[in-house]
Amino acid sequence: MLGAIINYLTRSTMGVAAPTVLKDLGITVTEYSWITGAFQLGIMLQPVCGYVLDTLGLRTGFAVFAAAWSLAAMAHGLASNWQGFAVLRGLLGFAEGSAQPAGMKTVATWFPAKERGFAGGVFNIGASVGSMLAPPLVVWAVLTWNWRAAFVMTGALGLVWLALWLFFYRSPDQHPSMTQAERERIAAGQETHLAEAGAKPSVISILKQRKFWGIALPRFLADPTWGTLSFWVPLYLSQTRGFDLKQIAMFAWLPFVAADLGCLFGPTVAGFLQARGVSLINARRWAVTLGAAMMTGMIFVGRVESPYAAIALLCLGGFAHQTLSVTVITMASDLFRRDEVATVAGLAGMMGNLGVLLFSLLIGGLVATIGYDPFFVALGVLDILGAIILWTFIRDRIEPKAEPVSQIPNP
Repeated sequence: MLGAIINYLTRSTMGVAAPTVLKDLGITVTEYSWITGAFQLGIMLQPVCGYVLDTLGLRTGFAVFAAAWSLAAMAHGLASNWQGFAVLRGLLGFAEGSAQPAGMKTVATWFPAKERGFAGGVFNIGASVGSMLAPPLVVWAVLTWNWRAAFVMTGALGLVWLALWLFFYRSPDQHPSMTQAERERIAAGQETHLAEAGAKPSVISILKQRKFWGIALPRFLADPTWGTLSFWVPLYLSQTRGFDLKQIAMFAWLPFVAADLGCLFGPTVAGFLQARGVSLINARRWAVTLGAAMMTGMIFVGRVESPYAAIALLCLGGFAHQTLSVTVITMASDLFRRDEVATVAGLAGMMGNLGVLLFSLLIGGLVATIGYDPFFVALGVLDILGAIILWTFIRDRIEPKAEPVSQIPNP
């Protein structure tokens, strides 16, 4: 979770600093959309990250990616034009794409099935906390020094976390503090049909499976919400609502606080339903559906007169998005073998970030003529479609019943 906090803090630095950077370097809104697009192109290589993590190993693989994203983030302080930012954002996106596959592989490795949803929710709080910390921390750095120092500071924090990761993390079979009883509890609580097969994951095989698209397409439709909150809301508050940099620091982090609660709400809903006899997969699907229903509040962000009402609706959107997003992400560990989880999470993440890329380019190309309102309306509708796809593509697993043993009469 701490790694996810640092990951999302560094990626959110650009969005918070954008009003100052664009003004200082004369970068247009359209060019800024290309900068954010370069990040999305880089992070769409998540399948590569997942494959590396599944083959090289979680501890070593994640350490390499963390070092890369930290150095790339610090290098942003050297950029002097939009082209330089675009190259660095692409590199940053590629390295930071490792966070979600690594997190899901950790959850699948360390937790029994009934605890994975909550563990995944806690891990994903890191995304919200990192994005929440970015506005006050980055604005403080900009006002105290300059925007270049903000990038160096957040990138340096990644190197500190890297040292902690290498010192503390071990797999359950290698951790010196693990007892045999703990290892047996983890193993007993995991599905036997999802055990490691001892073979490298096959991307082609995964792409052919209906259940993969049942996860990936809802991610494609849902993730533009997170991209909008991270990259465009500070500019929206500045350009449309008239907020200055200090006001952005005061309010732009609030949707991510609500998102923190959503990270726990989704698993709580699923756990509540499971305790009442609903199967694991159906409980997850109902949690996603509830989140999609709440997302319709985003339709009204651009239509309310009060900027504080708009912020409240953005908070509802952050809460609803994480309610459904964390649940969909966790389903990778419910449906695929443990030696496939990181690859599946990476492929699904690629689809999610493709959605962010396309949505971000549309905002950059059209916001000057049609405003932000149509995009908020779209965000309120897309997740309803995603919930329908989830129910249609993913089937609940029916455990086979044991055949009765026939009684053979004695001769």
